[in-house]
Amino acid sequence: MRRSVCVIATCTAFALPPLPAAGAAALTPEGINAAEYNGGPLPDDQSAITAKVQILLDRIGASPGVIDGYLGENVEKAVRGAEIMLGLREDGVFEEDVWRRISADQSPVIVRHTISDADVSDIVAPLPDDYAALAERDWLGFTSPAEKIAEKFHMDIDFLEQLNPDADFSEAGTAIWVVDPLENVDTAVVRIVVDKPTQRLLVWDENKSLVASYPVTIGSDSLPSPEGTMEVKAVATEPTYSYRPDVNFQQGGNAEALTLPPGPNGPVGIVWIDLSKPTYGLHGSPEPAEIDKTYSHGCVRMTNWDARELAALVSRGVPVEFAE
Repeated sequence: MRRSVCVIATCTAFALPPLPAAGAAALTPEGINAAEYNGGPLPDDQSAITAKVQILLDRIGASPGVIDGYLGENVEKAVRGAEIMLGLREDGVFEEDVWRRISADQSPVIVRHTISDADVSDIVAPLPDDYAALAERDWLGFTSPAEKIAEKFHMDIDFLEQLNPDADFSEAGTAIWVVDPLENVDTAVVRIVVDKPTQRLLVWDENKSLVASYPVTIGSDSLPSPEGTMEVKAVATEPTYSYRPDVNFQQGGNAEALTLPPGPNGPVGIVWIDLSKPTYGLHGSPEPAEIDKTYSHGCVRMTNWDARELAALVSRGVPVEFAE
């Protein structure tokens, strides 16, 4: 922004720094906890207020995917989900009425966490991309404590490191700052809708109330997700992955069937919700930051934490509708 000062007939121009965005606060634990929404659109760049909004949306069941402080399509989807839950007009625009409702809980959104022995255990060596090499492993686990901790608290790894620039995440007993997502949604569901155009998964209870909204990755034109309505057939946690190139797709030069071991960094993540149409399911992902940024091989891909939450809500026979 440029300002001008005029004295009689002499005019001198000088530059001023840009004004801060509405609701701007430092991207620190204290800044995020203190951030307030002052109206208008959320900042385009990473910001404390957007991080706080992401966490508050996540707390009510409107998942924004990874929490990283950036505005994006998954935040808009979460806002749409929240608007339905709160009985507001669904337009995906974050405004005062949404803020007022989701910020009623005044508990801190960023809290202290002491790294535990469990946080630093079961870490594996870097994983190859090749499925044949993965099939030789016993467990497709996290490759660093930071990755494991970030996923535990629904965070992007870079965001975790931003909040803790000097932390040694491999040292049990270290106190760090993390997101506090509170408790998972805990309501039995009777209907699931996979909204293919908007890449959302919507979960409804017996009162026809929306209780959860998740961003998802669906199939591409060449490997599309299914059509119509099917049912939940079974739920498996820590599933192995059956790679069948003659049925689904071929990865690299692997032309033979393989069984990949379980783990959060496996192709289907930590949860598989089997559908009544063979080979299709709702499942986790080894790359939570890529949800709705890429395409799947036909199934519905979620963050591991969202898939865990959904798995606890569903039961055999729940209908899953793929809406065009």
